[in-house]
Amino acid sequence: MSRVIGIDLGTTNSCVSVVENDTPVIVPSKTGASTTPSIVAFTKNGERLIGEAAARQAVTNSERTITSVKRHMGSDWSVRIDGKEYKPQTISAMILMQLKKDAEEFLGEEVTEAVITVPAYFNDIQRQATKDAGRIAGLNVKRIINEPTSAALSYGLNHGEAQKVMVYDLGGGTFDVSIIEIGEGIIEVLATSGNNHLGGDDFDERLVQWIVRKFKDMNRVDLSKDFAAMQRIREAAERAKKELSTSENTHILQPYITQAKGEPLHLDMVITRQEFESMISDLIAETEDPVRNALSDAHITPGQLGRVLLVGGSTRIPAVQQKVRDLTGKEPSRNINPDECVAKGAAILGSTLQGRGLVAAGTGQDLLLLDVTPLSLSIETVGGVATRIVERNTTLPARYSQIFSTAAPYQRNVEIHVLQGERPMARDNKTIGKFRLKGIKPAPAGVPQIEVTFDIDANGILKVSARDLDTGREQSITITADDRMSDTEIRQAMQDAQNYASQDQTRKDAIELLGETNKLLVRTERCLKNAGKQLDRVTKKQVKNDSGRLQKLVAKCRLDRVEESQLAEIRAAKEQLEQSADQILRMYDGQL
Repeated sequence: MSRVIGIDLGTTNSCVSVVENDTPVIVPSKTGASTTPSIVAFTKNGERLIGEAAARQAVTNSERTITSVKRHMGSDWSVRIDGKEYKPQTISAMILMQLKKDAEEFLGEEVTEAVITVPAYFNDIQRQATKDAGRIAGLNVKRIINEPTSAALSYGLNHGEAQKVMVYDLGGGTFDVSIIEIGEGIIEVLATSGNNHLGGDDFDERLVQWIVRKFKDMNRVDLSKDFAAMQRIREAAERAKKELSTSENTHILQPYITQAKGEPLHLDMVITRQEFESMISDLIAETEDPVRNALSDAHITPGQLGRVLLVGGSTRIPAVQQKVRDLTGKEPSRNINPDECVAKGAAILGSTLQGRGLVAAGTGQDLLLLDVTPLSLSIETVGGVATRIVERNTTLPARYSQIFSTAAPYQRNVEIHVLQGERPMARDNKTIGKFRLKGIKPAPAGVPQIEVTFDIDANGILKVSARDLDTGREQSITITADDRMSDTEIRQAMQDAQNYASQDQTRKDAIELLGETNKLLVRTERCLKNAGKQLDRVTKKQVKNDSGRLQKLVAKCRLDRVEESQLAEIRAAKEQLEQSADQILRMYDGQL
């Protein structure tokens, strides 16, 4: 049985882990790093780049480089490149395919199953979109788990003593806070809250705008319309942000950032930690309400917390750590790696789902996880009211039913409008699905008995059913919405992903073959010149003919549309030249 990998599919970076000898370990990327940049790029010759390779060329290929796609999960966002439209699920699937490949190389075996983490505040559509991305990548997603919960699972493996823990998770694009109780091998989420559009990307953007304004004041040149310059500034801003976590100031230097009146201009400025913290103070303050809400929903005070765990790269910012101290009165724990703990927790859950439960330290008992749904679930009733069926922070899995009736006399069908959110009116919440129950027995308004059932699985994914208790007619859906990909779209995306994997390998083979072929052609030409008149005419003519044919095939080979049949033809021509030129290559190679 192949092992289940744990994947932290992050906004800025992603990480993959697997359990080895009862211990979760991080799978290194192909460059040896513990994380992989969540970046996908398409080169002008059709090559697809993922991770570090995509990040390295972002400055020169910014319009064809996709970053922070996680922020678009579950939305109708898409990007069109070379006439092809890519949805967030498709781009995320490409990142997942790279993580899957890294894990397979690390383990030396095929990987087909995964546990993938999502922000605790992801709604149902965003969770399903993440699951769809895994399916496109060729993974059976055994469970979707909330990121703070996953971090607590990683922490609980080594700290099984009874305690209440706050997980403060501030990543590249999302913020979550969860209150979690650990005791006797059980990890129970008491409450969760957050903001799906708050994170390191927002801090970077504040710094980018500061750099652009200051450069304009200094040079009277606006860089905001220069794509290449802005990409360089974004990279410089991210570096500066990281440096300011350990230094009081940093030097931002980008030579030859642009030109003015034919003269080159350089970006050269210094920013202090105090200036940076001042420009992001309001963003950090936005974490206050979710923290208070989570504590209130869990019915505990900050003084009852045993630990505060910091998760996500943005928690390295000193001002963020100070905000946590101010809110909780506690020094944040440094017992876990903020970049790795989420993926490790997912790997622990994956191992547990395979029946290989891990024992919590100090308890002698297997870890048991009890998670919650982050948002309330409702249906729209008369007057546009959102009538709640499931309250937020309900322990999963969950099943709740409620009886409703018709609003008009002799109504033959009803529309079930499913909502997610905390507002009292339907229009102010997120629509996550609609369906119609038909064939209701005609009766005066208020007489029919319609039972609506909400069934939420351990992934937090919802199934809704409605049943007429009189006729027994029933209709149900696993929530779908316009923002979701259809099964047909998912199947097509899976086929495209397989095709891409094949194309990537073909291009890789082509690059390697063309490199070898060009070296052979250069050697052959040099040897012909060195041999001069010492070579008999028949051999010389044969070598020239074979060399000419190979050159023509190489000239016609385009990396953006290369096919295996072309490579086979080039290989055959290369072998032919190697045979006909074998004698002169051995005799005259290396002569001046």
